[in-house]
Amino acid sequence: MRIFLCMTVNVGVVGASGYAGAELLRILHGHPEFTVTVATAASNAGQSVATLHPALAALGDVTLAESTPEALVGVDAVFIALPHGQSAALTDALPDTLKIVDLGADHRLQDGSDWDHYYGTGPAAAPWVYGLPELPGRRELVATANKVANPGCYATALQLSAAPLLARGLVEPDDIVAVAASGTSGAGRKASIPHSATEVMGSMTSYRVGGTHQHIAEVTQELSIAAGAAVSLSFTPLLAPMPRGILATTTMRLAEGASAESVDEAMRSFYADSEFVFVLPDGASPATASTTGTNCAHIQSAVDERSGRVVVVTAIDNLGKGAAGQAVQNANLMFGFGEATGLSVLGVAP
Repeated sequence: MRIFLCMTVNVGVVGASGYAGAELLRILHGHPEFTVTVATAASNAGQSVATLHPALAALGDVTLAESTPEALVGVDAVFIALPHGQSAALTDALPDTLKIVDLGADHRLQDGSDWDHYYGTGPAAAPWVYGLPELPGRRELVATANKVANPGCYATALQLSAAPLLARGLVEPDDIVAVAASGTSGAGRKASIPHSATEVMGSMTSYRVGGTHQHIAEVTQELSIAAGAAVSLSFTPLLAPMPRGILATTTMRLAEGASAESVDEAMRSFYADSEFVFVLPDGASPATASTTGTNCAHIQSAVDERSGRVVVVTAIDNLGKGAAGQAVQNANLMFGFGEATGLSVLGVAP
């Protein structure tokens, strides 16, 4: 691992007017090694961060620049939090030596046809190292990369749920069913009636059903690598009446010989050295409130012996481990800092 000692890393945050961008600014403000020297936006360029994000009042002297390559001259690293399909044009104009973590989907997919099918916004970009450090061998790849594709929020929760059991051969790869509920911040900051408080509060709804959610592509891509075989995923996302958080319930058919004991042992050993993934004690249930403001995932599993399936429940903060927190985790690895530097493992509930 490369070690960068006694240095301040100047970073830029592109797309700082959105929720993920704001969370990046919040985390980076308390980071001992990273210093934000430029934050950019599109239509909100020229406004102060505090005006757009009142919770970041301490950053009131930061004015958002335009999201251009020229605005990023002189930085050592860039976090890009732009809508899907918008980051590739910018990254193509930046130096190859610049370290970049892209929170969008542009560089996640290895198969261009998956991009066309799920996104359909311009040509597919070249894939980068996929930055879910908890996957086998991925931490080492991230640590030596200049360019990292940050996973999607749902994708993170589903992969953390299924990867340990697929890697051990304890479940069948062709029968994975997941239902996950997300807070409204996962839809972005742009105003829309379906995501307004009047429409969301006191109600839940499904969306992008029938295998149409875009995160399916990266989940099947990465879980197939973990399993050593093609996986099949049926995924249904739900919109929950809360601002942030994801609770994912993933069920998988047990392989012959698998048991509740082998499942529990696999989950705990897989994450034994993780600083952010916690397999909860027996009887404890993951809750989104417990992960709010953290880069953590809380996981619990149970075996349904009558149906021959295992149920894995995972809670994350969609803006933390599902976006900005994981991006900083990846950047820490890229610069040789401690993986948890500047990141919280303790929630703020209640």
